Amino acid sequence: MQEPIELRDRQLDSKLASTSQSRVQDEQGLGRVGKKQILKRRFGFLSILGFSCTILASWEGILSTFTIPFENGGPAGTIYSFLLVWAGTFSTFLTMSELVSMAPTSGGQYHWVSMMSPKWCQKYLSFLTGWLIVIGWLGAFASTCYLSASQIQGLVVLNHPSYVPTAWQAVLLFWFIVAAAVFVNVMASTMLPKFEGFVLILHLVGFFAIVIPLLYLGNHNSASDVFGQFANDGGFQTEGLSFLVGMVGNMFAFTGADAAVHMSEEIHDAEKVVPQSILTSVLINGLLGFGMTLSTLFTMTDATAALASPTGYPYMEIFCSATSSIGGCTVMSAIVPILVITTAVGSLASSSRMVWSFARDRGLPGWRFLSRVNAQAVPQWSILVVTIAAVLLALIILGSAAVLNDVVSLCVSALYTSYLISAFLLIWKRCTGGIREQSEMPVDTLVNTPGAPLAWGPFHIRGALGLAINAFTVVYLTVGVFFSFWPDEMNPTPSTMNWAVVGTAGTSLVSTLYYVFWAKYEYTGPVVEIDRD
Repeated sequence: MQEPIELRDRQLDSKLASTSQSRVQDEQGLGRVGKKQILKRRFGFLSILGFSCTILASWEGILSTFTIPFENGGPAGTIYSFLLVWAGTFSTFLTMSELVSMAPTSGGQYHWVSMMSPKWCQKYLSFLTGWLIVIGWLGAFASTCYLSASQIQGLVVLNHPSYVPTAWQAVLLFWFIVAAAVFVNVMASTMLPKFEGFVLILHLVGFFAIVIPLLYLGNHNSASDVFGQFANDGGFQTEGLSFLVGMVGNMFAFTGADAAVHMSEEIHDAEKVVPQSILTSVLINGLLGFGMTLSTLFTMTDATAALASPTGYPYMEIFCSATSSIGGCTVMSAIVPILVITTAVGSLASSSRMVWSFARDRGLPGWRFLSRVNAQAVPQWSILVVTIAAVLLALIILGSAAVLNDVVSLCVSALYTSYLISAFLLIWKRCTGGIREQSEMPVDTLVNTPGAPLAWGPFHIRGALGLAINAFTVVYLTVGVFFSFWPDEMNPTPSTMNWAVVGTAGTSLVSTLYYVFWAKYEYTGPVVEIDRD
Protein backbone atom coordinates (compact mmCIF):
# COMPACT_ATOMS: atom_id res chain seq x y z
CA MET A 1 0.00 0.00 0.00
CA GLN A 2 2.95 2.29 0.61
CA GLU A 3 4.04 2.44 -3.03
CA PRO A 4 0.68 3.68 -4.44
CA ILE A 5 0.57 6.37 -1.73
CA GLU A 6 4.08 7.53 -2.61
CA LEU A 7 3.16 7.50 -6.30
CA ARG A 8 0.13 9.70 -5.64
CA ASP A 9 2.27 12.05 -3.57
CA ARG A 10 4.83 12.35 -6.36
CA GLN A 11 2.05 13.00 -8.90
CA LEU A 12 0.53 15.64 -6.63
CA ASP A 13 3.91 17.32 -6.09
CA SER A 14 4.51 17.27 -9.84
CA LYS A 15 1.10 18.84 -10.52
CA LEU A 16 1.65 21.54 -7.90
CA ALA A 17 5.11 22.29 -9.29
CA SER A 18 3.69 22.52 -12.82
CA THR A 19 0.90 24.85 -11.63
CA SER A 20 3.38 27.04 -9.77
CA GLN A 21 5.68 27.21 -12.79
CA SER A 22 2.75 28.12 -15.06
CA ARG A 23 1.72 30.90 -12.68
CA VAL A 24 5.25 32.30 -12.59
CA GLN A 25 5.47 32.21 -16.40
CA ASP A 26 2.12 34.01 -16.72
CA GLU A 27 3.22 36.72 -14.29
CA GLN A 28 6.55 37.10 -16.09
CA GLY A 29 4.79 37.35 -19.46
CA LEU A 30 2.46 40.05 -18.14
CA GLY A 31 5.41 41.77 -16.50
CA ARG A 32 7.20 42.00 -19.86
CA VAL A 33 4.48 44.41 -21.04
CA GLY A 34 4.67 46.37 -17.78
CA LYS A 35 1.62 45.01 -15.93
CA LYS A 36 1.20 43.42 -12.49
CA GLN A 37 -0.92 40.30 -12.01
CA ILE A 38 -4.08 41.51 -10.24
CA LEU A 39 -6.89 39.33 -11.60
CA LYS A 40 -6.88 35.57 -10.99
CA ARG A 41 -6.20 33.21 -13.88
CA ARG A 42 -9.14 30.82 -13.79
CA PHE A 43 -9.58 30.05 -17.50
CA GLY A 44 -7.93 27.31 -19.53
CA PHE A 45 -8.28 26.56 -23.23
CA LEU A 46 -11.66 24.76 -23.12
CA SER A 47 -13.33 27.24 -20.77
CA ILE A 48 -12.15 30.29 -22.75
CA LEU A 49 -13.11 28.51 -25.98
CA GLY A 50 -16.61 28.14 -24.54
CA PHE A 51 -16.51 31.82 -23.58
CA SER A 52 -15.46 32.85 -27.11
CA CYS A 53 -17.96 30.56 -28.86
CA THR A 54 -20.95 31.66 -26.80
CA ILE A 55 -20.08 35.37 -27.14
CA LEU A 56 -19.63 35.01 -30.90
CA ALA A 57 -22.84 32.90 -31.03
CA SER A 58 -23.02 33.07 -34.81
CA TRP A 59 -25.87 30.67 -35.47
CA GLU A 60 -27.98 32.33 -32.77
CA GLY A 61 -27.03 35.74 -34.18
CA ILE A 62 -27.96 34.67 -37.71
CA LEU A 63 -31.47 33.74 -36.54
CA SER A 64 -31.81 36.93 -34.47
CA THR A 65 -30.85 39.35 -37.29
CA PHE A 66 -32.07 37.22 -40.20
CA THR A 67 -34.19 39.95 -41.81
CA ILE A 68 -31.23 42.33 -42.37
CA PRO A 69 -29.29 40.25 -44.92
CA PHE A 70 -32.44 38.59 -46.33
CA GLU A 71 -34.25 41.80 -47.22
CA ASN A 72 -31.11 43.30 -48.73
CA GLY A 73 -29.63 40.35 -50.55
CA GLY A 74 -32.30 37.66 -50.63
CA PRO A 75 -31.44 33.98 -50.03
CA ALA A 76 -28.38 34.08 -52.29
CA GLY A 77 -27.15 37.36 -50.84
CA THR A 78 -27.54 36.00 -47.31
CA ILE A 79 -25.34 33.00 -48.13
CA TYR A 80 -22.65 34.84 -50.07
CA SER A 81 -22.42 37.72 -47.60
CA PHE A 82 -22.09 35.16 -44.80
CA LEU A 83 -19.15 33.53 -46.54
CA LEU A 84 -17.53 36.91 -47.18
CA VAL A 85 -17.99 37.99 -43.57
CA TRP A 86 -16.69 34.65 -42.30
CA ALA A 87 -13.52 35.04 -44.39
CA GLY A 88 -13.13 38.66 -43.30
CA THR A 89 -13.65 37.78 -39.65
CA PHE A 90 -11.12 34.96 -39.80
CA SER A 91 -8.59 37.30 -41.40
CA THR A 92 -9.34 39.97 -38.77
CA PHE A 93 -8.74 37.62 -35.89
CA LEU A 94 -5.61 36.19 -37.43
CA THR A 95 -4.35 39.77 -37.26
CA MET A 96 -5.63 40.25 -33.72
CA SER A 97 -4.11 36.92 -32.68
CA GLU A 98 -0.70 38.24 -33.67
CA LEU A 99 -1.30 41.33 -31.55
CA VAL A 100 -2.67 39.59 -28.46
CA SER A 101 0.24 37.17 -28.62
CA MET A 102 2.54 40.19 -28.43
CA ALA A 103 0.67 41.91 -25.58
CA PRO A 104 -1.93 39.70 -23.83
CA THR A 105 -3.55 42.37 -21.64
CA SER A 106 -7.19 43.12 -20.86
CA GLY A 107 -6.86 46.45 -22.65
CA GLY A 108 -6.51 44.77 -26.02
CA GLN A 109 -6.83 47.19 -28.90
CA TYR A 110 -6.06 50.44 -27.09
CA HIS A 111 -2.87 48.91 -25.64
CA TRP A 112 -1.79 47.72 -29.10
CA VAL A 113 -2.56 51.09 -30.66
CA SER A 114 -0.53 52.82 -27.96
CA MET A 115 2.51 50.58 -28.42
CA MET A 116 2.53 50.94 -32.24
CA SER A 117 1.46 54.56 -32.81
CA PRO A 118 3.85 57.38 -33.75
CA LYS A 119 4.79 59.35 -30.66
CA TRP A 120 3.00 62.53 -31.80
CA CYS A 121 -0.45 60.85 -31.78
CA GLN A 122 0.17 57.89 -29.46
CA LYS A 123 -1.76 59.18 -26.43
CA TYR A 124 -4.81 60.52 -28.27
CA LEU A 125 -5.21 57.62 -30.71
CA SER A 126 -4.95 55.08 -27.89
CA PHE A 127 -7.43 57.09 -25.80
CA LEU A 128 -9.95 57.29 -28.64
CA THR A 129 -9.61 53.56 -29.34
CA GLY A 130 -10.25 52.77 -25.69
CA TRP A 131 -13.48 54.77 -25.70
CA LEU A 132 -14.63 53.09 -28.91
CA ILE A 133 -14.11 49.66 -27.34
CA VAL A 134 -15.99 50.69 -24.20
CA ILE A 135 -19.01 51.99 -26.14
CA GLY A 136 -18.86 49.03 -28.55
CA TRP A 137 -18.95 46.45 -25.76
CA LEU A 138 -21.64 48.36 -23.90
CA GLY A 139 -23.64 48.25 -27.14
CA ALA A 140 -22.97 44.53 -27.47
CA PHE A 141 -24.20 43.87 -23.92
CA ALA A 142 -27.30 46.04 -24.31
CA SER A 143 -28.24 44.63 -27.72
CA THR A 144 -27.83 41.07 -26.45
CA CYS A 145 -30.16 41.74 -23.51
CA TYR A 146 -32.67 43.42 -25.81
CA LEU A 147 -32.64 40.60 -28.36
CA SER A 148 -33.28 37.95 -25.72
CA ALA A 149 -36.03 40.04 -24.10
CA SER A 150 -37.85 40.59 -27.39
CA GLN A 151 -37.46 36.92 -28.32
CA ILE A 152 -39.12 35.91 -25.05
CA GLN A 153 -42.01 38.21 -25.95
CA GLY A 154 -42.11 36.57 -29.37
CA LEU A 155 -42.47 33.16 -27.71
CA VAL A 156 -45.45 34.46 -25.74
CA VAL A 157 -47.04 35.76 -28.96
CA LEU A 158 -46.42 32.38 -30.57
CA ASN A 159 -48.42 30.60 -27.87
CA HIS A 160 -50.95 33.35 -27.13
CA PRO A 161 -51.80 35.23 -30.36
CA SER A 162 -54.01 37.69 -28.46
CA TYR A 163 -51.03 38.95 -26.44
CA VAL A 164 -49.81 42.40 -27.47
CA PRO A 165 -46.16 43.02 -26.48
CA THR A 166 -45.60 46.29 -24.66
CA ALA A 167 -42.48 48.38 -24.25
CA TRP A 168 -42.54 48.37 -20.44
CA GLN A 169 -42.67 44.57 -20.40
CA ALA A 170 -39.63 44.45 -22.69
CA VAL A 171 -37.80 46.79 -20.29
CA LEU A 172 -38.58 44.54 -17.32
CA LEU A 173 -37.38 41.46 -19.21
CA PHE A 174 -34.25 43.39 -20.21
CA TRP A 175 -33.55 44.23 -16.57
CA PHE A 176 -34.14 40.63 -15.50
CA ILE A 177 -31.54 39.41 -18.02
CA VAL A 178 -29.10 42.06 -16.80
CA ALA A 179 -29.68 40.89 -13.22
CA ALA A 180 -28.99 37.27 -14.21
CA ALA A 181 -25.73 38.31 -15.89
CA VAL A 182 -24.69 40.29 -12.82
CA PHE A 183 -25.44 37.35 -10.52
CA VAL A 184 -23.16 35.00 -12.47
CA ASN A 185 -20.39 37.61 -12.78
CA VAL A 186 -20.42 38.72 -9.13
CA MET A 187 -22.04 36.15 -6.88
CA ALA A 188 -20.79 33.10 -8.80
CA SER A 189 -17.64 34.63 -10.27
CA THR A 190 -15.39 31.71 -9.34
CA MET A 191 -17.71 29.40 -11.28
CA LEU A 192 -17.62 31.48 -14.48
CA PRO A 193 -15.10 29.21 -16.31
CA LYS A 194 -17.19 26.10 -15.55
CA PHE A 195 -20.33 27.96 -16.55
CA GLU A 196 -18.81 28.89 -19.91
CA GLY A 197 -17.65 25.29 -20.48
CA PHE A 198 -21.21 24.09 -19.83
CA VAL A 199 -22.68 26.71 -22.16
CA LEU A 200 -20.33 25.53 -24.92
CA ILE A 201 -22.05 22.14 -24.71
CA LEU A 202 -25.47 23.83 -24.90
CA HIS A 203 -24.27 25.89 -27.85
CA LEU A 204 -23.36 22.74 -29.81
CA VAL A 205 -26.29 20.58 -28.67
CA GLY A 206 -28.77 23.41 -29.28
CA PHE A 207 -27.63 23.72 -32.89
CA PHE A 208 -28.35 20.06 -33.66
CA ALA A 209 -31.59 20.13 -31.64
CA ILE A 210 -32.86 22.73 -34.13
CA VAL A 211 -31.28 21.70 -37.42
CA ILE A 212 -32.13 17.97 -37.32
CA PRO A 213 -35.94 18.32 -36.88
CA LEU A 214 -35.99 21.38 -39.13
CA LEU A 215 -34.44 19.55 -42.08
CA TYR A 216 -36.21 16.26 -41.41
CA LEU A 217 -39.74 17.62 -40.96
CA GLY A 218 -39.76 20.70 -43.18
CA ASN A 219 -40.46 21.05 -46.87
CA HIS A 220 -37.45 22.08 -48.93
CA ASN A 221 -36.82 24.80 -51.50
CA SER A 222 -34.81 24.03 -54.61
CA ALA A 223 -31.09 24.77 -54.73
CA SER A 224 -31.68 27.33 -57.50
CA ASP A 225 -34.11 29.27 -55.29
CA VAL A 226 -31.62 29.36 -52.45
CA PHE A 227 -28.34 29.99 -54.28
CA GLY A 228 -29.61 32.00 -57.24
CA GLN A 229 -32.29 34.33 -55.93
CA PHE A 230 -31.30 37.87 -54.89
CA ALA A 231 -33.48 40.64 -53.46
CA ASN A 232 -33.32 44.41 -53.04
CA ASP A 233 -36.21 45.22 -50.71
CA GLY A 234 -34.46 48.36 -49.50
CA GLY A 235 -34.84 49.95 -52.93
CA PHE A 236 -31.15 50.71 -53.48
CA GLN A 237 -29.81 51.65 -56.90
CA THR A 238 -28.13 48.28 -57.49
CA GLU A 239 -28.28 44.79 -56.06
CA GLY A 240 -24.58 45.04 -55.29
CA LEU A 241 -25.16 48.04 -53.02
CA SER A 242 -28.10 46.27 -51.41
CA PHE A 243 -25.88 43.23 -50.79
CA LEU A 244 -23.27 45.34 -48.96
CA VAL A 245 -25.92 47.02 -46.80
CA GLY A 246 -27.43 43.65 -45.84
CA MET A 247 -23.99 42.28 -45.03
CA VAL A 248 -24.06 44.21 -41.73
CA GLY A 249 -26.52 41.67 -40.30
CA ASN A 250 -24.00 38.87 -40.80
CA MET A 251 -21.23 41.09 -39.46
CA PHE A 252 -23.14 41.51 -36.20
CA ALA A 253 -23.42 37.72 -35.94
CA PHE A 254 -19.60 37.54 -36.00
CA THR A 255 -18.91 40.48 -33.70
CA GLY A 256 -17.35 39.80 -30.33
CA ALA A 257 -14.54 37.30 -30.81
CA ASP A 258 -12.24 39.81 -29.11
CA ALA A 259 -14.08 39.03 -25.87
CA ALA A 260 -11.34 36.55 -25.00
CA VAL A 261 -8.74 39.29 -25.53
CA HIS A 262 -10.23 41.35 -22.70
CA MET A 263 -10.11 38.27 -20.44
CA SER A 264 -6.40 37.71 -21.19
CA GLU A 265 -5.22 38.42 -17.66
CA GLU A 266 -7.48 35.64 -16.36
CA ILE A 267 -6.27 32.96 -18.81
CA HIS A 268 -3.39 30.56 -18.27
CA ASP A 269 -0.66 30.91 -20.93
CA ALA A 270 -2.67 33.70 -22.57
CA GLU A 271 -0.17 34.58 -25.31
CA LYS A 272 -0.75 31.12 -26.82
CA VAL A 273 -4.21 30.13 -25.57
CA VAL A 274 -6.06 33.32 -26.59
CA PRO A 275 -5.07 33.07 -30.29
CA GLN A 276 -5.96 29.38 -30.28
CA SER A 277 -9.35 30.00 -28.67
CA ILE A 278 -10.50 32.92 -30.82
CA LEU A 279 -9.46 31.30 -34.10
CA THR A 280 -11.05 27.99 -33.10
CA SER A 281 -14.24 29.81 -32.10
CA VAL A 282 -14.40 31.63 -35.46
CA LEU A 283 -13.96 28.29 -37.24
CA ILE A 284 -16.59 26.47 -35.14
CA ASN A 285 -19.12 29.30 -35.24
CA GLY A 286 -18.57 29.80 -38.94
CA LEU A 287 -19.42 26.17 -39.63
CA LEU A 288 -22.45 26.23 -37.33
CA GLY A 289 -23.63 29.58 -38.67
CA PHE A 290 -23.32 28.46 -42.27
CA GLY A 291 -25.20 25.25 -41.46
CA MET A 292 -28.00 27.21 -39.78
CA THR A 293 -28.16 29.69 -42.68
CA LEU A 294 -28.55 26.91 -45.25
CA SER A 295 -31.05 24.99 -43.09
CA THR A 296 -33.22 28.06 -42.58
CA LEU A 297 -33.18 29.14 -46.23
CA PHE A 298 -33.94 25.66 -47.57
CA THR A 299 -36.93 25.22 -45.25
CA MET A 300 -38.36 28.76 -45.57
CA THR A 301 -40.96 27.84 -48.17
CA ASP A 302 -43.13 30.92 -47.48
CA ALA A 303 -40.85 33.93 -47.15
CA THR A 304 -43.72 36.42 -46.97
CA ALA A 305 -45.30 34.69 -43.96
CA ALA A 306 -41.93 34.34 -42.25
CA LEU A 307 -41.01 38.01 -42.62
CA ALA A 308 -44.50 39.06 -41.47
CA SER A 309 -44.42 36.81 -38.38
CA PRO A 310 -46.29 38.46 -35.47
CA THR A 311 -43.50 37.25 -33.17
CA GLY A 312 -41.11 39.67 -34.84
CA TYR A 313 -38.69 36.85 -35.68
CA PRO A 314 -38.94 34.93 -38.97
CA TYR A 315 -37.19 31.86 -37.57
CA MET A 316 -40.15 31.14 -35.26
CA GLU A 317 -42.54 31.04 -38.23
CA ILE A 318 -40.08 28.85 -40.17
CA PHE A 319 -39.89 26.38 -37.26
CA CYS A 320 -43.68 26.29 -36.95
CA SER A 321 -44.12 25.71 -40.68
CA ALA A 322 -41.60 22.87 -40.63
CA THR A 323 -42.91 21.06 -37.53
CA SER A 324 -46.63 21.87 -37.89
CA SER A 325 -46.65 21.90 -34.10
CA ILE A 326 -46.82 24.87 -31.75
CA GLY A 327 -45.27 22.79 -28.98
CA GLY A 328 -42.36 21.61 -31.10
CA CYS A 329 -41.86 25.08 -32.53
CA THR A 330 -41.84 26.58 -29.02
CA VAL A 331 -39.19 24.17 -27.76
CA MET A 332 -36.95 24.79 -30.77
CA SER A 333 -37.45 28.55 -30.64
CA ALA A 334 -36.83 28.74 -26.88
CA ILE A 335 -33.29 27.44 -27.35
CA VAL A 336 -32.28 30.69 -29.03
CA PRO A 337 -33.17 33.22 -26.26
CA ILE A 338 -31.76 30.87 -23.61
CA LEU A 339 -28.40 30.85 -25.36
CA VAL A 340 -28.57 34.59 -26.06
CA ILE A 341 -29.02 35.14 -22.31
CA THR A 342 -25.84 33.16 -21.67
CA THR A 343 -24.14 35.40 -24.23
CA ALA A 344 -25.14 38.38 -22.07
CA VAL A 345 -23.23 36.83 -19.16
CA GLY A 346 -20.02 36.75 -21.18
CA SER A 347 -20.65 40.19 -22.67
CA LEU A 348 -20.87 41.68 -19.18
CA ALA A 349 -17.65 39.92 -18.16
CA SER A 350 -15.74 41.15 -21.20
CA SER A 351 -17.10 44.72 -21.13
CA SER A 352 -16.40 45.07 -17.39
CA ARG A 353 -12.80 43.88 -17.85
CA MET A 354 -12.35 46.41 -20.61
CA VAL A 355 -13.70 49.19 -18.37
CA TRP A 356 -11.48 47.99 -15.50
CA SER A 357 -8.38 47.91 -17.69
CA PHE A 358 -9.01 51.34 -19.22
CA ALA A 359 -9.64 52.77 -15.76
CA ARG A 360 -6.41 51.19 -14.51
CA ASP A 361 -4.63 53.19 -17.21
CA ARG A 362 -6.54 56.35 -16.17
CA GLY A 363 -8.63 56.60 -19.33
CA LEU A 364 -12.05 56.94 -17.65
CA PRO A 365 -13.55 59.38 -15.14
CA GLY A 366 -13.47 57.94 -11.64
CA TRP A 367 -10.62 55.64 -12.57
CA ARG A 368 -9.50 55.28 -8.94
CA PHE A 369 -12.76 53.48 -8.07
CA LEU A 370 -13.27 51.66 -11.36
CA SER A 371 -9.82 50.08 -11.17
CA ARG A 372 -10.52 48.38 -7.83
CA VAL A 373 -11.21 44.66 -7.44
CA ASN A 374 -12.79 42.72 -4.58
CA ALA A 375 -11.37 39.86 -2.52
CA GLN A 376 -12.11 37.40 -5.33
CA ALA A 377 -10.20 39.63 -7.78
CA VAL A 378 -13.42 40.60 -9.57
CA PRO A 379 -13.74 44.24 -10.79
CA GLN A 380 -17.06 44.84 -9.06
CA TRP A 381 -17.12 48.62 -9.60
CA SER A 382 -16.65 48.21 -13.35
CA ILE A 383 -19.42 45.62 -13.42
CA LEU A 384 -21.65 48.08 -11.54
CA VAL A 385 -20.99 50.91 -14.02
CA VAL A 386 -21.65 48.71 -17.06
CA THR A 387 -24.83 47.43 -15.41
CA ILE A 388 -26.14 50.92 -14.64
CA ALA A 389 -25.40 52.06 -18.20
CA ALA A 390 -27.28 49.07 -19.64
CA VAL A 391 -30.24 49.62 -17.31
CA LEU A 392 -30.48 53.23 -18.45
CA LEU A 393 -30.15 52.26 -22.12
CA ALA A 394 -33.14 49.96 -21.68
CA LEU A 395 -35.32 53.01 -21.05
CA ILE A 396 -34.85 53.93 -24.72
CA ILE A 397 -37.27 51.09 -25.50
CA LEU A 398 -40.06 53.14 -23.89
CA GLY A 399 -39.54 55.80 -26.54
CA SER A 400 -38.76 53.70 -29.58
CA ALA A 401 -37.44 50.17 -29.94
CA ALA A 402 -36.16 51.20 -33.38
CA VAL A 403 -33.58 53.46 -31.73
CA LEU A 404 -32.24 50.62 -29.62
CA ASN A 405 -32.05 48.47 -32.76
CA ASP A 406 -29.43 50.92 -34.01
CA VAL A 407 -27.24 49.74 -31.12
CA VAL A 408 -26.58 46.69 -33.33
CA SER A 409 -24.94 48.90 -35.94
CA LEU A 410 -23.21 50.95 -33.23
CA CYS A 411 -21.67 47.77 -31.85
CA VAL A 412 -20.34 46.86 -35.29
CA SER A 413 -19.07 50.34 -36.16
CA ALA A 414 -17.31 51.01 -32.85
CA LEU A 415 -15.64 47.63 -32.43
CA TYR A 416 -14.72 47.33 -36.11
CA THR A 417 -13.13 50.79 -35.98
CA SER A 418 -10.95 49.69 -33.05
CA TYR A 419 -9.93 46.59 -35.04
CA LEU A 420 -9.21 48.74 -38.09
CA ILE A 421 -6.90 51.15 -36.30
CA SER A 422 -4.97 48.24 -34.76
CA ALA A 423 -4.63 46.38 -38.06
CA PHE A 424 -3.51 49.48 -39.97
CA LEU A 425 -0.79 50.25 -37.42
CA LEU A 426 0.41 46.64 -37.52
CA ILE A 427 0.88 46.91 -41.29
CA TRP A 428 2.78 50.16 -40.83
CA LYS A 429 5.11 48.65 -38.24
CA ARG A 430 5.51 45.52 -40.33
CA CYS A 431 6.50 47.46 -43.44
CA THR A 432 8.95 49.68 -41.58
CA GLY A 433 10.63 46.80 -39.80
CA GLY A 434 9.60 48.00 -36.38
CA ILE A 435 8.95 44.56 -34.88
CA ARG A 436 11.76 42.21 -33.88
CA GLU A 437 11.75 38.47 -33.31
CA GLN A 438 11.11 37.42 -29.73
CA SER A 439 14.36 35.42 -29.65
CA GLU A 440 16.33 38.62 -30.24
CA MET A 441 15.05 40.19 -27.02
CA PRO A 442 16.39 39.35 -23.53
CA VAL A 443 13.78 37.60 -21.38
CA ASP A 444 13.74 40.35 -18.73
CA THR A 445 13.39 43.25 -21.19
CA LEU A 446 10.30 45.45 -21.17
CA VAL A 447 8.59 45.13 -24.57
CA ASN A 448 5.33 45.87 -26.39
CA THR A 449 4.34 48.91 -24.37
CA PRO A 450 4.74 52.65 -25.16
CA GLY A 451 8.37 53.64 -25.42
CA ALA A 452 9.60 50.03 -25.41
CA PRO A 453 10.75 47.95 -28.40
CA LEU A 454 8.24 45.71 -30.18
CA ALA A 455 8.69 41.94 -30.38
CA TRP A 456 6.56 39.25 -31.98
CA GLY A 457 4.80 36.82 -29.67
CA PRO A 458 4.57 33.02 -30.06
CA PHE A 459 1.75 33.39 -32.65
CA HIS A 460 3.16 35.09 -35.74
CA ILE A 461 2.41 34.71 -39.45
CA ARG A 462 5.68 35.44 -41.20
CA GLY A 463 6.56 37.14 -44.47
CA ALA A 464 4.32 38.11 -47.35
CA LEU A 465 1.45 35.88 -46.21
CA GLY A 466 1.17 37.73 -42.90
CA LEU A 467 1.26 41.10 -44.65
CA ALA A 468 -1.39 39.97 -47.16
CA ILE A 469 -3.69 38.84 -44.34
CA ASN A 470 -3.25 42.16 -42.54
CA ALA A 471 -4.00 44.07 -45.77
CA PHE A 472 -7.15 42.05 -46.49
CA THR A 473 -8.23 42.70 -42.90
CA VAL A 474 -7.91 46.47 -43.38
CA VAL A 475 -9.93 46.39 -46.62
CA TYR A 476 -12.67 44.24 -45.08
CA LEU A 477 -12.92 46.36 -41.93
CA THR A 478 -13.02 49.59 -43.93
CA VAL A 479 -15.97 48.31 -45.96
CA GLY A 480 -17.64 47.00 -42.81
CA VAL A 481 -17.33 50.26 -40.89
CA PHE A 482 -18.57 52.30 -43.87
CA PHE A 483 -21.73 50.26 -44.42
CA SER A 484 -22.51 49.92 -40.71
CA PHE A 485 -23.71 53.54 -40.92
CA TRP A 486 -26.18 52.90 -43.76
CA PRO A 487 -29.96 52.58 -43.24
CA ASP A 488 -31.78 49.43 -44.38
CA GLU A 489 -33.69 51.27 -47.10
CA MET A 490 -33.47 54.26 -49.39
CA ASN A 491 -35.12 57.50 -48.28
CA PRO A 492 -35.40 56.46 -44.62
CA THR A 493 -37.74 58.11 -42.15
CA PRO A 494 -36.53 59.19 -38.70
CA SER A 495 -37.74 55.85 -37.30
CA THR A 496 -35.95 53.76 -39.94
CA MET A 497 -32.77 55.86 -40.07
CA ASN A 498 -29.56 54.22 -38.86
CA TRP A 499 -28.35 56.46 -36.03
CA ALA A 500 -25.17 54.47 -35.35
CA VAL A 501 -23.12 57.25 -36.94
CA VAL A 502 -24.44 59.60 -34.27
CA GLY A 503 -23.41 57.22 -31.50
CA THR A 504 -19.95 56.56 -32.95
CA ALA A 505 -19.25 60.18 -33.87
CA GLY A 506 -20.74 61.35 -30.57
CA THR A 507 -18.48 59.00 -28.63
CA SER A 508 -15.48 60.24 -30.59
CA LEU A 509 -16.43 63.88 -29.98
CA VAL A 510 -17.13 63.46 -26.25
CA SER A 511 -13.95 61.46 -25.69
CA THR A 512 -11.94 64.06 -27.65
CA LEU A 513 -13.33 66.94 -25.58
CA TYR A 514 -12.71 65.00 -22.39
CA TYR A 515 -9.17 64.31 -23.55
CA VAL A 516 -8.44 67.94 -24.49
CA PHE A 517 -9.78 69.49 -21.30
CA TRP A 518 -8.90 66.84 -18.74
CA ALA A 519 -7.63 63.38 -19.69
CA LYS A 520 -4.48 64.48 -21.51
CA TYR A 521 -3.07 65.53 -18.14
CA GLU A 522 -3.66 62.07 -16.66
CA TYR A 523 -3.74 59.58 -19.53
CA THR A 524 -0.34 58.66 -20.94
CA GLY A 525 -1.26 55.32 -22.45
CA PRO A 526 -0.93 51.95 -20.70
CA VAL A 527 0.68 52.57 -17.33
CA VAL A 528 3.94 50.67 -16.78
CA GLU A 529 3.47 49.12 -13.35
CA ILE A 530 6.70 47.09 -13.36
CA ASP A 531 10.02 48.73 -14.10
CA ARG A 532 12.65 46.63 -15.90
CA ASP A 533 16.04 47.46 -17.25
